[in-house]
Amino acid sequence: MSAPLFQDEKKESVPAHGPLNHVSFMSMFSAACMGIAILLFLIFAGIEDAPGYGYNGTYPTAGPVKTYASPLPGTTWVSCMNAVLNITFLWVPQILFPTFISEMEKPQDFPKALAVLGAVSTILFIVPPAIGFRYLGQYATAPAFGSLGVVAYKKASFAFVIVPTLVIGVIYANVSAKFVYSRLMGTSRHAHSNTLTGWTVWAAVMAVIWTIAFIFAEVIPSMGDFLSLLGAAFDSFFGFIYFAVAYWQLYRGRLFSGPVLSYK
Repeated sequence: MSAPLFQDEKKESVPAHGPLNHVSFMSMFSAACMGIAILLFLIFAGIEDAPGYGYNGTYPTAGPVKTYASPLPGTTWVSCMNAVLNITFLWVPQILFPTFISEMEKPQDFPKALAVLGAVSTILFIVPPAIGFRYLGQYATAPAFGSLGVVAYKKASFAFVIVPTLVIGVIYANVSAKFVYSRLMGTSRHAHSNTLTGWTVWAAVMAVIWTIAFIFAEVIPSMGDFLSLLGAAFDSFFGFIYFAVAYWQLYRGRLFSGPVLSYK
């Protein structure tokens, strides 16, 4: 958990809520673990005889595995919206971008990083799910690792998912805590110095954030429903509306002055 930097108050003060440079290593390690988990899942889904279970029951109660491009007969509106919200949830991390940009050594390099992220994300959001759906069909769950029929395969895949799950939680908690902390401390000396008050407030904010996350996770045990709830509550604004409003504020009065305005 990131926290205020230790420093004697007599020396030059530094931001009490530490920078995210230490997160880069964790992120790379997390991405590597997630890549291994995805690769294992695809291999296991292809070599096992049948999936385990899905939202429609344990194999083969819902019939043989089959893939489809449109909702099956009897699919409810809630199920359709859950599927849509699970997809939109993938784009909510955009809200982290302003914090990352502000702490980059060369913020002008962010468009390059964003382009790479967009390309890699598009591939990862399409290829593995399509292959997994081919072998799991109507027995697919969220996350898809849970649909594997062999327990050993499932454990092997989930073992590598634990790391990115923790790292993602740390990053979101860090960014959220920095936002709340800066609002609470404002321009006071506690915001940029190593003081007991600063440490206490930071620890309290972190504790509240993780407690809320724990309560949500325990109250809603289904990951699919959990992602749908978060998608409905936050994704529409933070994933889509926020940056449209930000763009409008930055270029007010000249929104249509040229075809490449957003690149200038």
